[in-house]
Amino acid sequence: VQLQASGGGLVQAGDSLRLSCAASGRTFSGYAVGWFRQAPGKERDIVAAVNWSGRNTYYGDSVEGRFTISKDNAKNTVYLQMNSLKPEDTAVYYCAATYSSSWPYYTSSADYDYWGQGTQVTVSS
Repeated sequence: VQLQASGGGLVQAGDSLRLSCAASGRTFSGYAVGWFRQAPGKERDIVAAVNWSGRNTYYGDSVEGRFTISKDNAKNTVYLQMNSLKPEDTAVYYCAATYSSSWPYYTSSADYDYWGQGTQVTVSS
């Protein structure tokens, strides 16, 4: 499966963005998906994750209550709605997928087999 991340940009603190991760090559319905981010000089961290059905989700502590991950299997797309953005959310955001039709989501980058190219999110203060 090939992943294409999009939707990043330059916004001000408090604004919102919606990132999209579109899959091609195979139906997305059997895949768990995660959004990661990497700021300059820092490690790649999990932001949010969703299982194959879209009904089991995970959020990192720093984004809980502000970000929402959703999975539209009919559109082969996963979204990351980001509200109340902060300067510390500035990073390159990556989506990743792994084939799994079980209940869990996955929070480690090592669990994912397919990666998108990344989209830059910059939040100014």
